[in-house]
Amino acid sequence: MADAGQWYNSLPRFTRYWLTATVGLSLLCRFGLLPMEYMYLSRELVLTRLQLWRCVTSLFVFPLSGATGFHFLINCYFITQYSARLEKDQYARSPADYMYLLIITAILANLGGMVFNVYFLMDMLVVAITYIWCQLNKEVIVSFWFGSRFKAMYLPWVLAGIELIFHGSLASLVGIFNGHVYYFLKFQYPQELGGNAFLETPQFLKRFAPDVSGGISGFGIPPESRAPPQRQAPNNPWGRGMTLGRN
Repeated sequence: MADAGQWYNSLPRFTRYWLTATVGLSLLCRFGLLPMEYMYLSRELVLTRLQLWRCVTSLFVFPLSGATGFHFLINCYFITQYSARLEKDQYARSPADYMYLLIITAILANLGGMVFNVYFLMDMLVVAITYIWCQLNKEVIVSFWFGSRFKAMYLPWVLAGIELIFHGSLASLVGIFNGHVYYFLKFQYPQELGGNAFLETPQFLKRFAPDVSGGISGFGIPPESRAPPQRQAPNNPWGRGMTLGRN
């Protein structure tokens, strides 16, 4: 138990919160302590009856059963691996930035769920976070089922293909789209294309989770900039000169 406690406490802050809320709420629903009919996302109930809490509960509740238990464990494993790595490596010094990432991807997951009638959003959120990590670590070799190994950039597509083939679900493909929207606006557009930074973390989140000084972060590699370099004025070989009329 001590080892389990140490492992749990070693998870970065928001990954630990996410895993705890997901496991806790899913188990409470599984054993009938929370009514599942109030947990799932419904476009009609959210938009017409203003049952806005469903936008939150559908992110954390997973419909556990004998048929879905293994799928749930796989999702939890991906949270502890790729969310933890992303938060610890890329956002170690700026936890508020990772919190903002989770908020943005959660909003996108809700929009995707309403459009495609997906009732539980765990798959979308997990794949979106995994996609972002994989884009920042494209050349890293990851291991998958049956000893297969390939570059990280292919992992989200493998997950989406498996879910589409065996479950007929588009949730993981929507998760890839959501992850790419964040990755493009956060990294590609401002850093590679020289555009404006649209996903700057709000200051109230920075006050809630202040930046951490020291430590090592940034193992992920954002795309290199392809924006044209700024032109600099040529140096004047005759010196700075003087303003006329001055003594």
